[in-house]
Amino acid sequence: MNPVKHVAIIMDGNGRWGLKHKNSRNLGHREGVNTVEKIIKESLKFKIKYLTLYTFSTENWKRPEKEKYFLFNLLEKFLIKEINNLIKNEIKLKVIGDKSLFSNKLKKTLVETENKTANNKKLQINLALNYGSKNEIVNTIKLMNKKKIKISEKNIEDNLYTKKIPNPDLLIRTGNTKRLSNFLLWQLAYTEIFFEKKLWPDFNSTDYKKIIKNFMKLKRNFGGI
Repeated sequence: MNPVKHVAIIMDGNGRWGLKHKNSRNLGHREGVNTVEKIIKESLKFKIKYLTLYTFSTENWKRPEKEKYFLFNLLEKFLIKEINNLIKNEIKLKVIGDKSLFSNKLKKTLVETENKTANNKKLQINLALNYGSKNEIVNTIKLMNKKKIKISEKNIEDNLYTKKIPNPDLLIRTGNTKRLSNFLLWQLAYTEIFFEKKLWPDFNSTDYKKIIKNFMKLKRNFGGI
């Protein structure tokens, strides 16, 4: 049985779900938060140590201003509301990506949440915010040049946003879309990928458990036989 240390998820389909049900993309984003809460609970039950959620990509800045405002407000309210539960359940929150373009208010909430949960050990949730894998790799090379560090696989991994975090064992993408969308391109080299037809708000605990159990049964060779 394969151990599961790290699950990465592309939470696709919120907007389409909202348009389908109430002609409102924002409704889909709100419903998507409920799914996040379910997946966090299941991750704790499976004793998964890392959960990385693709929350807002570098390409998502192209979306309408009203939708972006709603998304950031929704995230801020969620973190403020859930901070006590994060601490109670020993959940650590870490942001991977560039926080600099967010409002001072959101940046403050993100930093405070990271600081207040820094010592928690049961589950680390990595929020990929203003994240793009190509940018991450370019910035890593620039950082290494600045530090005058030799270019090697290990040194690159040690300077990514995900340094000290094991690469994902499996990636789940909902929304019936089969692409990686500039997400963790370096880290996913040997990750098992599961594409799910359901839109993110329809994805549930049973779906998640099924994927985890299927992953556990896989034979993983990593280039061997």
